[in-house]
Amino acid sequence: MERKLLFSAKEISKNYGATHALKGVDLDVYEGEIIGLVGENGAGKSTLLKIIIGSEGCSSGSMLMHDAPYAPHNPLEANAAGVGMVFQEQSLIVNLSVGQNVFFGHEKDFRRFGVINWPNLYRRTEDVLKEIGNENIPARKKVSDLNFATRQMVEIAKVLNVTKRCGGRKCLVLLDEPTSVLNEDEIGTLFTHMRKIVALGHSVIFVSHRLEEIIAVTNRIYVFKDGTCAGDLPTTEASEKKLYEMMVGHSTTSEYYKLDRKTAPRGEVVLEARNLGLMGVFKNISFSLYKGEILGLCGVVGSGKEGVCEVLCGDEKPTSGELLVNGAAVRFKSPAQALKRGILMVPKERLAEGIIRTRSVEDNIALSNLEMLSKSGVIQKRILRLQANEWIKRLRIKTSGSKELLMQLSGGNQQKVVFSRALASLCDILILNHPTRGVDVGAKEEIYALIRDMVADGKAVILLGDTLDESIGMSNRILVMKDGMITGEFEVAADKKPDHIDIISAMM
Repeated sequence: MERKLLFSAKEISKNYGATHALKGVDLDVYEGEIIGLVGENGAGKSTLLKIIIGSEGCSSGSMLMHDAPYAPHNPLEANAAGVGMVFQEQSLIVNLSVGQNVFFGHEKDFRRFGVINWPNLYRRTEDVLKEIGNENIPARKKVSDLNFATRQMVEIAKVLNVTKRCGGRKCLVLLDEPTSVLNEDEIGTLFTHMRKIVALGHSVIFVSHRLEEIIAVTNRIYVFKDGTCAGDLPTTEASEKKLYEMMVGHSTTSEYYKLDRKTAPRGEVVLEARNLGLMGVFKNISFSLYKGEILGLCGVVGSGKEGVCEVLCGDEKPTSGELLVNGAAVRFKSPAQALKRGILMVPKERLAEGIIRTRSVEDNIALSNLEMLSKSGVIQKRILRLQANEWIKRLRIKTSGSKELLMQLSGGNQQKVVFSRALASLCDILILNHPTRGVDVGAKEEIYALIRDMVADGKAVILLGDTLDESIGMSNRILVMKDGMITGEFEVAADKKPDHIDIISAMM
């Protein structure tokens, strides 16, 4: 049976000044298939999706949808043509309700004589949520009151609703890193609904840095490298190793976690927790962190590990116990106080907590060491720029220059800027909360090398890994938490790693 072409992009290019984000990219999507899009950060994946959804225009090239010229000026025009998207960085309006977000831009469907029938809108929202297995999300609740993973499910409900608005025409759904904040059950639910969509003849373009997800759910895969398409292949012919090689241009190695650079911690205790507690979150937490050590903190959602880190960096005040830094008791009232004592956290939610997207690269790098760059309260702009250029070079940040706005960088390069800020702060204790979340395999290797550089310089690191493999691969020692308490401790030597099952049993 001959396949019918749903969407086609030909010779798509996109320039941001001197930066070429896309260079002559072709992409074909047929009805009833899931296309995987993989590549390193900055390879051009998200840029192409933004062009398809109409939030950005291309510099050259053309697109077709339903065999007709397609060039949307905004996402609403794209929606009308049957294209919807879940953005990598969430696009919900947090001070509106779930229902208002799901039907944002389509309120006229519920308006009569100039008045919106809100009960009807919320009933329709409940129907949409029920169809994706999330009827427990209140349609009237403000998005600001939802956690990040729940917000992602609302994003997915919003875009899946687009497929119902196009009559008998087939639709194209764009999913840009939708699984990055979802748990295993939620990912399974998402994949189920992706398959339901394509069973109806609609199509999906799915972007993920998790290659195992791409292989599990797609029909065909396009690989992007440096703004061009490095090739495409049926998923049946793909493997993680083959995709990795196409993405980065060299073979994967057993030194992914830089195990040859793993060093033993020094004997000096730089941080100590004694029976530390936070009411309703964790209790009786005691451990020591040594100079030059990477201490992994593992546990499922709700184990208390995130709460411990929030106390250590000054985001939360403990309700019991004692915290010592370099042998002296401390009690932080804010992250600024923790920073003065040499503790800084690289947060999990990069956009919400780690960066200011509308400021330049050099401004973001300087956020945690402004005092060192100022004289008599005045920031020295020349020194600010010199510092930024040094870190851009050392961390190989892909940018047109230190003045470029952070929003114009890829996710992986934004993460490198966050690391630059941490290193420029000269802090001795760094808390890395999922430092590789949403980062491609090539950028992950660079981040692992940076972490090895940190501990070689004598810094101490507390690592909340994105995966158990990452925690085992990078850590000298692992603490496991469950129900707010430490339930296990494992030494992790380069040549003698603990068994995954032993760690998981302590977590569960």
